[in-house]
Amino acid sequence: MIDILFLGVGFFALVAGIWRAVRARRTGAGTGLAVSLIALGAAFCFLSNRAQVVESELYPSLGRLLSNLATMVAAYGIGLTVAEISGTRDRGRRTRLVALAAALTVLVVTFFSTSDLPRGIGLFDELYRTHPTLVVYVFAYTVYLGFAVIDIGIVSAVTIRASGGALRAGLTLLLLASAFAVAYLGGKVVATIKALQSDHPAKALCGGPFSTLPCALDVGFPAVSVLLIVLGLTIPAVPGLVAGRRDARTLRLLRPLRAHLTRRFPEIVRIDPGGPSRRERLLTAMSETNDGLILAGVTPELAAPAAARLVRALPDEPGETVPPVAGTEPFAADVARLRAIARAFRSGTAG
Repeated sequence: MIDILFLGVGFFALVAGIWRAVRARRTGAGTGLAVSLIALGAAFCFLSNRAQVVESELYPSLGRLLSNLATMVAAYGIGLTVAEISGTRDRGRRTRLVALAAALTVLVVTFFSTSDLPRGIGLFDELYRTHPTLVVYVFAYTVYLGFAVIDIGIVSAVTIRASGGALRAGLTLLLLASAFAVAYLGGKVVATIKALQSDHPAKALCGGPFSTLPCALDVGFPAVSVLLIVLGLTIPAVPGLVAGRRDARTLRLLRPLRAHLTRRFPEIVRIDPGGPSRRERLLTAMSETNDGLILAGVTPELAAPAAARLVRALPDEPGETVPPVAGTEPFAADVARLRAIARAFRSGTAG
């Protein structure tokens, strides 16, 4: 059950991260978010019991180290992403980076300085009293994650008041995820202290992610926190995705009308074909189409079917016309008007 939960959340985060990475490569934005999601997915995949058994064949308890390192990288990336959303990306950026580098270094050094690490599932409860390096390891890990989680929670709470819609919903989930993460870290501190005080600490094996309160704090809460983080970072992108799909449909719908107008009036074609985003390409296509409609004598008050008939009556070869002065319309109204004319033009061409 625990493997299913960890691998399920891990693969979900990986898929979301790869999707965001593809978008980031195309748009030039959101790289930090992609890294965060991929790191979270990797952390949970490394931490699954079966994966740890395989990883321990390479080096004892290696899966525990890899998952902890990936978790800290993800926390750093999430903090940067939330700061970027709130408009405070550069504030404290150097502090975050230095804290991450210091924590990663401490974990790696203390881990490989520890002898007799267990093979299989990397549980250190029985080793804290005899291996001080592991106490430093868990202390550095907990302190850094606490610093990152509190930072994320504060920035989310402050930004919620000035946001709305999908962004507010995403930030609310991030704030809730921070609460689960703080509970997990608190449980980890308590468990470490108990292990240090006990002469014969028992391994904290769990039958399920929520079978007991310690298991919920150590296994269930981290999984819930990561799931909420993935959803919280993904939901704000949904309106943009919907708008992108609508822009793509509008571009496809405009293509025959724009092609006819550019053949008749080649001077309307822009030298710059548009930027890297679909919205920029749509704006260029709309501008060219509007210029062509003006040269064709189509006025804003002319009904879409009449405008389409007027455009279809144009000869294909270029001609000389004097363009009248164009009026301005809001973007949404302009989109609706051009879509209507393009739809009527396409329908008439097919008939």
